[in-house]
Amino acid sequence: MLSFACDYNEGAHPKVLAHLTERNLVSLPGYGADPDTEAAMAKIRRECGRDDLQIQFLTGGTQTNLIAISSMLRSYEGVVAAETGHVSVHEAGAIEFSGHKVIALPGHDGKLPAETLARYMERFLGDETNEHMARPGMVYISHPTELGTLYSKAELTALSAVCRKYGLPLYIDGARLAYGVMSPASDVTLQDIVELSDLFYIGGTKVGALCGEALVFTKGNMPPHFLSIIKQQGALLAKMRVVSQQFDALFTDGLYWEIGRQTVALAMRMKKMFVDHGYALYMDSPTNQQFFILTGEQLERLQKDVVFSVWEHMDDGRAAVRFCTSWATTDADLDALEKLL
Repeated sequence: MLSFACDYNEGAHPKVLAHLTERNLVSLPGYGADPDTEAAMAKIRRECGRDDLQIQFLTGGTQTNLIAISSMLRSYEGVVAAETGHVSVHEAGAIEFSGHKVIALPGHDGKLPAETLARYMERFLGDETNEHMARPGMVYISHPTELGTLYSKAELTALSAVCRKYGLPLYIDGARLAYGVMSPASDVTLQDIVELSDLFYIGGTKVGALCGEALVFTKGNMPPHFLSIIKQQGALLAKMRVVSQQFDALFTDGLYWEIGRQTVALAMRMKKMFVDHGYALYMDSPTNQQFFILTGEQLERLQKDVVFSVWEHMDDGRAAVRFCTSWATTDADLDALEKLL
């Protein structure tokens, strides 16, 4: 079977595994108090162009979103997100489980427009009964979005400006950050994300790591005793090295960005293949997630030989599906897929 189901269905990039093996028998302190963790942090700071960034390593995206959001909010506050946002639909109510409402607003192509946020804040603050409502305390977006789309620098700048106006920290979920930054359609750099956000994370799980995300606070705004907050929620690794060594490898010799570039290039080839064979796009994504519309016959036929995600069953019997490329996808995989189209 050909697999295009997700970008974390394979293990780790060989260079990541090699680095873990190389450091495996070295005795190191726990909980991040080791030189390998500091080395990984230093490389990320250097890549971001800032030596004052506060960084913590966590193991997965939902865990990172839950801890980042809940630690930044007061008890009566919620997080604003697009209605299609990952925290809105694909995290089993993890944010609400922490006691904070996800305030879902209409999005556009998976994005939260600045003007939508501004109108919502004007209405909220103008509502005399707002003391009885969950108060917006921060804003969540992802880059790329759930639909593989990207914020332009102008869109991100405008959204950041609205957040600043209303004192709302802007949090960027970067589970697939490499695929956003390295997309030929993107004009947003890692340095732009550092400047325009208050916190964000660099995804490893979906970009060549076995597991792991790097949560970055950009304004000296990491909550006090953040390590205790992480431990209280059962997320503090004694063997922090397991994550940080992977990031050390990913940020050596540009590996993280090379994975992003190669994976997106293969996704663009895949999109052209589908379009050339007459398949319709569900969403025109410039990143590694590609969305197509299949007839019932096409869906049944392809599922015999290919693993992919059914995104939405449509009223007319067709289905919107998602194909993902990853660090492990090869041109040979696409050659085989094209023969099935």
